[in-house]
Amino acid sequence: MIKLTKRQDEILQIVKLSGPITGKEIAEKLSLSRAALRPDLAILTMSGSLDARPRVGYFFNEKIQVKRQAEKFLHQKVNAYKALPIVVGKSTSVYDAIVQLFLEDVGTLYAVDADGHLAGVISRKDLLRASLGNRNLNELPVSVIMTRMPNIITINPEETLLEAAKKMIYNHIDSLPVVKEMAGQINTYLLVGRITKTTITRAYLEIMDEKSD
Repeated sequence: MIKLTKRQDEILQIVKLSGPITGKEIAEKLSLSRAALRPDLAILTMSGSLDARPRVGYFFNEKIQVKRQAEKFLHQKVNAYKALPIVVGKSTSVYDAIVQLFLEDVGTLYAVDADGHLAGVISRKDLLRASLGNRNLNELPVSVIMTRMPNIITINPEETLLEAAKKMIYNHIDSLPVVKEMAGQINTYLLVGRITKTTITRAYLEIMDEKSD
């Protein structure tokens, strides 16, 4: 994306509110000469931010604005949008995990070890499947039913929301644990957050609703 100057942003706002508008009228609103304004109008037109029609004037290009906002969204880091993970110890009983799931109103729990490292992922389906058997749920630990490393799909804080969305879609999951890799330790990650489809949708709507970049 082209980084616009303050004056170019002002021009875009004028055209957006008053277009179609001539170069002379824009210059008058900014108390500038047409010659001083001409380079800015050329840049905005060549970049696609404005459309120009002879004897009519300049129009605001809504499509390029949407594209810029979409590009802004695609490059946002997971770290800026991650939420606190809902965690349980890997020795927690399935019964207590079910209670935790409904109290927190989430679809996924993350099991951690004593050092806060990600040990497993427990979904609603995992808990439902376990509860359908003739077992004592108070004595069955979540470690028996959880998905373990290296089968857990993770994301790190510096990856983008686009990468998070792709991982969730391709793997048919609703959330990802946000982790930091522990140096020198294979498949050992510190759990630092979570990112969900709802989080990504909300971030997208917030960015697309912004008035300008």
